[in-house]
Amino acid sequence: MATTTSLRRWGAVHKWTSLICTLFMLLLCITGLPLIFHEQIDELLHDQVKPAEVPAGTPRANLDQVLANAMAQQPGKVPHFLIWDRDDPNAMFVSVGPTIDADPTNNLLVRMDTHTGAYLDAPDFTRRFTFIMLKLHTDMFAGLPGKLFLGLMGILFCVAIISGIVVYAPSMRKLRFGTYRGHRTRVVRWLDVHNLAGILLVAWTLVVGFTGVINTWADLVLKMWQFGQLAEMTAQYRDRLVPAKLASLNAAVEVASQAMPGMTPSFVAFPGTTFSSKSHYAVFMHGDTPLTSRLLKPALIDAETGKLTDSRDMPWYVLTLFVSQPLHFGDYGGMPLKIVWALLDVLTIFVLVTGLYLWWRRRKAGVSQERAIANAAAIDNPLSDRRDAAE
Repeated sequence: MATTTSLRRWGAVHKWTSLICTLFMLLLCITGLPLIFHEQIDELLHDQVKPAEVPAGTPRANLDQVLANAMAQQPGKVPHFLIWDRDDPNAMFVSVGPTIDADPTNNLLVRMDTHTGAYLDAPDFTRRFTFIMLKLHTDMFAGLPGKLFLGLMGILFCVAIISGIVVYAPSMRKLRFGTYRGHRTRVVRWLDVHNLAGILLVAWTLVVGFTGVINTWADLVLKMWQFGQLAEMTAQYRDRLVPAKLASLNAAVEVASQAMPGMTPSFVAFPGTTFSSKSHYAVFMHGDTPLTSRLLKPALIDAETGKLTDSRDMPWYVLTLFVSQPLHFGDYGGMPLKIVWALLDVLTIFVLVTGLYLWWRRRKAGVSQERAIANAAAIDNPLSDRRDAAE
């Protein structure tokens, strides 16, 4: 009796968590599919000025000159960030806004040549197909509330996966792994395919679902870092204003590179922006392996003197976020991993759709969760076929 009651409860958990989150999971899977190949899609759909072709080993342009050339194209605006393009080492971006305290999410990205320092273009990414997919995937154009809501759906998705294993494990012990009862009715055949695909995808869906939940907390995690470690690192400079004249940007990056040998600059936050203090350049460095290339370490450079004032490893909760982001999209193993991620994404869509179909058929036939589980576990015999026909 206890086992039956427990199974019934787990069945109810699986049913309702699945029903609540499935439509949103379909949205995330469908929008996530093109995001896996966002670089290739952007290259196919949008023209952009190519950086100059230079021989291997050509030194990079002085960053002060790069910045000056970028700002000459955007008079009246101020720089927030200098960003090295992960997808194209020959290009970089200067993120500019109307004021230093303006919302950086509305900034314009000015694309520059890494080696010549020349202006390339300033594409409007917000009009691109991949940007629309990204916004639907991350917050449904609803900002932080949208992110937290999708995070909740991700939690329900993970619970649905775990409860599905618990519910169907006892019944599937009566069948060989991968059994497809082709002589049974359509509902049972679809159930067999749904269960097989679901169990094969358990590890991947849990990883992608859990990392997706973590990614929805990105804004909160970064706020924790800003009010925690960053505030501690800049406490003694709290009352200082943004310097009237900034030290050399190029020199600041060189100081950070010397302090962290073997690491490469990822982006620079200017004084007064959300990732720095009012009196520091924050130079974020990364490693050169698939894993360490995603882990950032900041170096704070005094914007007046150009000297290093502090550098610390990011706290564990920020590192967890950094690792979860590429893992979620399969964006750390090149094209082969992207293809694998895409195939698994398509299979997950199939599992979600077949789950909805099975629920609708059971609801239409008035079949309870407990009876559906019993039917799935039934040993093949003529009576089983008659029950299926009745459903």
